[in-house]
Amino acid sequence: MNTAIFYHAGCPVCLGVEHMVTEAIDRSKYQVDTVHLGERTDRIKEAEAAGVKSVPALVLDGQVFHINFGASIEALKH
Repeated sequence: MNTAIFYHAGCPVCLGVEHMVTEAIDRSKYQVDTVHLGERTDRIKEAEAAGVKSVPALVLDGQVFHINFGASIEALKH
């Protein structure tokens, strides 16, 4: 099964998108991993390696989809 990773920072925009995205993804095709980078700073490098530049972002099959603009990945490092 493929994994869909949704990265966010916990802001209102991110939380709204998290609900919509995680409800819309076909769970028979994807395991959904939701990562709050404000709380899981240990996964910031992973997100960067996947190509995430800002959050909220969804990584599906190696493709990054940046959704709106909540915070840059750089802002989450501090």
